[in-house]
Amino acid sequence: MPFARDEANYFVPKGGLPPQTQLLTDRAIFTEAYAVIPKGVLSSIVTSVLPFWERARFWVLARPLSGFAETFSQYIVELGAGGGCAHPETDSRVQGAIFVVSGRLDITLDGVVHRLSDGGFAYLPPAAEWSLRASDSGATFHWIRKRYQSVEGLPLPDPIFADEREITPEPMPDTDNAWATTRFMDPADLRHDMHVTIVTMRPGAAIPFAETHVMEHGLYVLEGKAVYHLNQDWVEVEAGDFMWLRAFCPQACYAGGPGLFRYLLYKDVNRHAVFP
Repeated sequence: MPFARDEANYFVPKGGLPPQTQLLTDRAIFTEAYAVIPKGVLSSIVTSVLPFWERARFWVLARPLSGFAETFSQYIVELGAGGGCAHPETDSRVQGAIFVVSGRLDITLDGVVHRLSDGGFAYLPPAAEWSLRASDSGATFHWIRKRYQSVEGLPLPDPIFADEREITPEPMPDTDNAWATTRFMDPADLRHDMHVTIVTMRPGAAIPFAETHVMEHGLYVLEGKAVYHLNQDWVEVEAGDFMWLRAFCPQACYAGGPGLFRYLLYKDVNRHAVFP
């Protein structure tokens, strides 16, 4: 079973509301160490709207909040036909990463149009002048935002436009090719203070120890299912679920099969701690 993908297979939320007959019990969890927002929570009544956007709605998965996601925000953005924004980022200190899960999106940066379809990725540095517009069939994408932590002597990162299907996943060492990472940023490029990757695990593959590290995570399951060990709990997750993991939250998992388990991963990297 190859890691490289010829066809996209990403979970896309559809909104709506569950029926009145549905039980209220669900898999949503919010703790001091982690949170799980299951796909069933992404109904129409929890969407937001933002200034200057046309034919758009947002599921806000994470936002800077004491005791929660402290370094980043993450949205799922659904655009109707021709929807978009001429001025998406209103804070010049903030960088962005976009990953398209359905439809087609045109991003204009410094007067140049970049067309992304499902599997397309864009990195947009702070203070960049950019806009975006969906095709006539609309588009859905993830938008990760982080205030850039500059370092004297390091210039800003360059913009990136890519397609995950054109990037060879890197197998993790000592895993017998059971686990691989698709990297959109060069890990050796210290201009970046965040990484966005796609992690792919074969059925039965495991993160075989409880990772406990300084990096905060946002983790959206694109495909498949798994059992995750978070802090002291075991939780089941599947395509469409989002996890936030606080810095130093112990984490491990088993990929459940029958197909690949894949997730879009955010983490903060390459910087000293910020003192209050």
